[in-house]
Amino acid sequence: MKGHIAIPLILVAVVLAVWEVGCRWAGIPDFILPPPSRILTVAVADAALLLPHAGITLVEILCGIGLALGAAIPLAVGMHARPAIEKALAPFLIASQAVPVFALAPLLVVWLGYGLASKVLMAAVIIFFPITVSLLEGFKSCDRNYRVLFELMGASQWQALRKLYWPWALPYFFAGLKVGVSVATIGAVIGEWVGAQQGLGYLMIQANARLKVDLVFAAILWLSLMGVGLWGLVGIIEKRCLWWKGAAGE
Repeated sequence: MKGHIAIPLILVAVVLAVWEVGCRWAGIPDFILPPPSRILTVAVADAALLLPHAGITLVEILCGIGLALGAAIPLAVGMHARPAIEKALAPFLIASQAVPVFALAPLLVVWLGYGLASKVLMAAVIIFFPITVSLLEGFKSCDRNYRVLFELMGASQWQALRKLYWPWALPYFFAGLKVGVSVATIGAVIGEWVGAQQGLGYLMIQANARLKVDLVFAAILWLSLMGVGLWGLVGIIEKRCLWWKGAAGE
């Protein structure tokens, strides 16, 4: 376990060291590419400015995750229970991912305004697909022998879903959720770029217009920390829900 943690940390340290030395050796101005030390300094020194915007973006992401879960789970269950629903909706699911998010963002701002709703929906659109597809694949992967056993025991569709299909699909569900939360920042920030009055995406646009590239990178750093934190939180929940996987591995 220590090796799994040490290797990425060493790699990150090497990249940051090369970046720092390269910027200073080449004399690159901060308004073009600031060194990591400058970015970290700004991220800490301007925390009072960054924190309120980060809070808004985090609320957008969390609401987007909740909205995506509220739509993805029932839809995956419905498509599993009724294959005809899957056949009917599959083209729309694929189309939702084929359309560039930059094309949707201006429309959502026009329809929903510059407030929270358009950013939440943008984040939900990005998160929705991996959760739905992963959960549906988990349902489909259930062992046929267990399905036959539940049928022979006279289990209802609801009982089979609750006691067989859902536990079986949980690892797939959390895999999709991890992918979703890791890209959730993209939807929120794109929505803020198109039209917003607050949020890290809005702050990045304002800072970039003033050539404050170090502040842009500081906002990116905060976004990265938020993404990693959400990933870690999902991992903790996964371990608690899938405790039997660790026991089986031992």
